[in-house]
Amino acid sequence: MPARSDAATREIGFDDLEPYRRELTGYCYRMLGSGFEADDAVQETLVRAWRAIDGFEGRSTVRSWLYRIATNVCLDMLRGRQRRARPMEIGPASTTDAFDGARLPEHSWVGPIADDRVLDLDDDPAEVMAQRETIRLAFVAALQHLPARQRAVLILREVLRWQASEVAELLDTSVASVNSALQRARATLANHDAETSPSDLVDVQQRELLARYVDAFERYDVERLVTLLHEDAVQSMPPYVLWLQGADEIGRWLLGPGSGCAGSKLVPIVANGCAAFGQYRSDGKGGHTPWSIVLVETTGERITALHNFVDDPSLFAAFGLPPTL
Repeated sequence: MPARSDAATREIGFDDLEPYRRELTGYCYRMLGSGFEADDAVQETLVRAWRAIDGFEGRSTVRSWLYRIATNVCLDMLRGRQRRARPMEIGPASTTDAFDGARLPEHSWVGPIADDRVLDLDDDPAEVMAQRETIRLAFVAALQHLPARQRAVLILREVLRWQASEVAELLDTSVASVNSALQRARATLANHDAETSPSDLVDVQQRELLARYVDAFERYDVERLVTLLHEDAVQSMPPYVLWLQGADEIGRWLLGPGSGCAGSKLVPIVANGCAAFGQYRSDGKGGHTPWSIVLVETTGERITALHNFVDDPSLFAAFGLPPTL
């Protein structure tokens, strides 16, 4: 057995592992489709690494060693699991009149995550923009269609840009097997909605559109708000199964079952590579309580999608938002 290198024989403490938390969270989020499960997976990864530090022989970098552990943790978590999805993948668009309050449990859905929990926002702007595309809801949902090992191969090769030989070593397989898995994964993604529009968070036009959206929503001027939506805009509301398509239908929802949102306040955040808000509903006593994390997708001068993750206060804590306003 080769002798351990000087770098490997020095003391490695838990603090040496902590700097990898953010990138590991990004990897595990793409693998699992849930910010909460990604946190659990990363914590388990760091605990396993800490317990196994004495056996780390330095034949790979600490980073690749941690990714090997994280991959195994994710594969264990995914074993026998149901695929997470968006409402649009579970059934056809419905109507406001058809709403019956049907819900599915949290583990059914691809959940949101804050950009700064998975991306180094101080990195090169072009690199940040490219990485934002890989945490868009559509892309993460498409990844969930892949078998777990194919998913790991595609993320490591296409998102994190590892060499095929590095991925083969991590997965204890051959380069040929890695290349074959990548080819199959690409073919599967081509059949699903993995395309995303370019990230334009600093675009002046988008900022003006979002400002108009916030103004219209907080005044609950539904007529004005509907004019900001693309005619084919979609609205989803996990954990509710129902989703809507069309600006007019979304307007009917806001004036019907959604009318309880009147008087809400919106707090800007950034999630899944796009603009987002924490929505606080009025408590009727002068205050506001957490209700929804809203992801807003835009194209040009119109809003194309509103993804509302509703009635889950734990999401607000995950985004660093206050428990009340």
